[in-house]
Amino acid sequence: MDVEQFIQQVPAERQELLANIHRIIMANDPSVEVAVEPMMGKEMLIYKARGYMKYGLSSVKQYMSLHVLPIYGSAKLHGKYSALLPGAAFQKGCINFKNAGEMPLEIVAQLMQDCAPIDLLKTREEYLASRPKKSSKKTGN
Repeated sequence: MDVEQFIQQVPAERQELLANIHRIIMANDPSVEVAVEPMMGKEMLIYKARGYMKYGLSSVKQYMSLHVLPIYGSAKLHGKYSALLPGAAFQKGCINFKNAGEMPLEIVAQLMQDCAPIDLLKTREEYLASRPKKSSKKTGN
């Protein structure tokens, strides 16, 4: 299944919004490639940068979700966008919404512009390098 087929299989009233969010992600973050892949038991649009998921876009029974991993690690971004999107339900790394009123496209574009420069793989590597090294001493009995 490709992106167009994925969008066509969601309820008609969601198709335009999801297509627009998809276009915004692709236009604002050239580091990502998109594919339809399973996650949490559902197929969704997965946007990967350097082989790692950066964003996800899904449509489930009661709402749609935009998974934004850069906000998971940034209290500043999480706080900024939870204030800018008061109608949406924020989780640690995803934003649940029911319609365009809860997810205005100009705010989505701003979110993508803020997240695009974030290299999650580099962030992870820096985090791992900063952790104390575990001792590899073996104890003999």
